[in-house]
Amino acid sequence: MVDHLLDRPEIGRILFHPRREGLHPTEDARAKTVRFTVAEGVTLGGRLYPAGQNAPVILYFHGNGEIASDYDDLAPLYGRLGLTLLVVDYRGYGISTGTPLASTLLTDAMSVFEQTPALLAGHDLTPVRLLVMGRSLGSAPALAVAAQGGAKLSGLVIESGFANTLALVERLGGVLPMGADEARDGAGNLEHIKAVTVPTLVIHGEWDQIIPIREGRQLFETAGATDKRWLPISGAGHNDLMMVGVDRYFPAVAALAGAR
Repeated sequence: MVDHLLDRPEIGRILFHPRREGLHPTEDARAKTVRFTVAEGVTLGGRLYPAGQNAPVILYFHGNGEIASDYDDLAPLYGRLGLTLLVVDYRGYGISTGTPLASTLLTDAMSVFEQTPALLAGHDLTPVRLLVMGRSLGSAPALAVAAQGGAKLSGLVIESGFANTLALVERLGGVLPMGADEARDGAGNLEHIKAVTVPTLVIHGEWDQIIPIREGRQLFETAGATDKRWLPISGAGHNDLMMVGVDRYFPAVAALAGAR
């Protein structure tokens, strides 16, 4: 019996599109494979892209059809800004073990966040700031971390995030049972961002047809941070936001992170 609505197989197939790592990731100074144990017998893989010993670190949770090594080509763009990127996969993605489940998505993220300082220290990294960032599906784990991170966290970036989980499921073709309730069954993104007090940046494409821009705007307006920034990208959809808005996207992320 499945207790969590979003863990039902027919809904999980909509929310998650896991892809395994086809080849062994390269190991060099720019991309290091990392692992986090989040439960007995369950290990999450990730990729660490150091930009410097004291560079700010962004703990990054990606979209539902991506894996950490997809960021091998994008990470240098962050590195040029003086930002270390740490991209973490979900269960069943990349080299991670286990099966992706909505019910473990947020608790896994918190476990990763709690282990991140020790992992960074093990790679001789002592960042001046630690931020969390989530794209699309990754907005849920990022917001859960930001809501609970307290003084350990310096900032939050949400890209193409959703405000209402059940509405997203329906837009993606899911059929919800009678009595489905956002407060009980959803990821709690609005409640989480309301509790966030660190500087917050919300980025959204104006032509996003998967998660409409009104949801990004709702996240921004609900955010509890005194310092909150809204960046709509004209002409951008859900998956081309970074490319279309490159001249605004990266400066805004760097400014929030306090990078050089």
